[in-house]
Amino acid sequence: MSRHPTIKWAQRSDKLFITVELPDAKNVKLKLEPEGKFFFSATAGADNVPYEVDLDLFDKINVDESKSSTTSRSIVYLVKKTEEKWWSRLIKQEGLRPVFLKVDWDKWVDEDEEDGKPEPDMDFGDMDFSKLNMGEGPSDFDADVPEGDDDDSDTEEVEEEENSEPKAAVPPSTEPEVKA
Repeated sequence: MSRHPTIKWAQRSDKLFITVELPDAKNVKLKLEPEGKFFFSATAGADNVPYEVDLDLFDKINVDESKSSTTSRSIVYLVKKTEEKWWSRLIKQEGLRPVFLKVDWDKWVDEDEEDGKPEPDMDFGDMDFSKLNMGEGPSDFDADVPEGDDDDSDTEEVEEEENSEPKAAVPPSTEPEVKA
């Protein structure tokens, strides 16, 4: 019985990035079919454990323009889509996705960010940042402290109490008071 390797994926409007995480993979076989079939098999580990994945991709792909690259840790596939459009998911299967399929957040780009333009600068209007204290001296918040009122005075009282002899606590008398 074969196992499923971890598959990470990301997309652009014209292509998919499919990464099969399988260190030291041997006997790697990939089969892509135009209707969207993705089949991967390989062995890995000292015991040559078989790994296999058979996916029905969401839509059709261009097999001739798709490429792969193998490293010691993973196999990366650049799969060209037949039509330039965003897919709502990687596979046709609806509902819960298989546990071995994960989003590749390192390669992920949202549809509205694909054009490569940096995000527009935020418009802060007439906000005066000089009123914010960013660790550069006194701020407007210090104005609330009345002059002559030092925070050190509280500290001195505590220090005096700490240096004085402890006062014995006398519990209240539990005996009834006798009147003569």
